Amino acid sequence: MVEYTYLVLRLPRGTTRDTARRLLTEHAEHGGWELDRLRLYPDGSRRIRLRRKVIRQVRTF
Repeated sequence: MVEYTYLVLRLPRGTTRDTARRLLTEHAEHGGWELDRLRLYPDGSRRIRLRRKVIRQVRTF
């Protein structure tokens, strides 16, 4: 079974789409994160949940 670690980001209202896109791109390219869920609230704030796989090393000797 695949295990994931999660990172939750909260962006305040007034954050532009372009700024949010740049932030998510940086996390994806440099941290290996992928978008799991994004919620846009009526007041304009965003809650973003990112995930990445947990890679477990297995001893082979």
